[in-house]
Amino acid sequence: MSFYEQICVEFEFFLKQSAPKVEGFHPHFQKAFWEMMECGGKRFRPKLLFCVVCSLNPTLARNAFLPALALECLHTYSLIHDDLPAMDNAPLRRGCPTLHKSYDETVATLVGDGLNTYAFYLLSIAKLDADTRICLVKELSENGGINGMIIGQAMDCYFEKQSLEISSLETIHIHKTAKLIATALKMGAIIADASAQVQNVLYEFGLKLGLFFQIRDDIIDATLTANQAGKTTHKDIEKNSYVNLLGLQGAKQKAKGLQELILNDLKNLENDLSEKLRILLKGYFE
Repeated sequence: MSFYEQICVEFEFFLKQSAPKVEGFHPHFQKAFWEMMECGGKRFRPKLLFCVVCSLNPTLARNAFLPALALECLHTYSLIHDDLPAMDNAPLRRGCPTLHKSYDETVATLVGDGLNTYAFYLLSIAKLDADTRICLVKELSENGGINGMIIGQAMDCYFEKQSLEISSLETIHIHKTAKLIATALKMGAIIADASAQVQNVLYEFGLKLGLFFQIRDDIIDATLTANQAGKTTHKDIEKNSYVNLLGLQGAKQKAKGLQELILNDLKNLENDLSEKLRILLKGYFE
């Protein structure tokens, strides 16, 4: 097992041991708060962060656990809110019932709110110097907030049942999905004390990667069952998606083109980092 693989295994154990103590006497909020975190998930964003840190400054890999957990908290909150009746009204996520199905809409909303704010608490106590922590807060709040994931989701919901140009759809998905993936890579570079140039190169690479994953997700929604995907599918029928705008074959061709750009960009990254990312992405590209 490589050091990077060991770090990913340790992180999964760390995540399962990191549920915070919730004060008060609510009968099930404590269980509900960490439930979707423990249900599984690919941990893709933390793994991107660890790829960068383990390649560029491996001595700080375990110091990156709290920032990686913050990323996963913010991502999980976004999934919980995406699944709410006001948005996708989805009954399944990560192979488990969604929180509003297991409990109720109020609990699901508040768990999402709690995970969002808890992410920034985790960054504030990370075992890193103060300047680094501030930079991490800035990146995650900007890209996971109103000028990133939030406005992307707002546009996605508002323009349901309205056909958009492909350029507008790309704008939505860069904000909704790609920016947080790009941020995972940039946060890794910040932790590793990489240069501003390296941080920017990784961020731009992450935007392409995030767009590829959104197209891939659109294809999964159109072609797989809920059991196969581990989440509710066929929910994009009235949404703007690459499948709806380009057709299934057109979406697959778009994904293939992005995949080729991503593989080409990997050649320009530091060798060890390029190899780690190539291995991580292999299963998604097949």
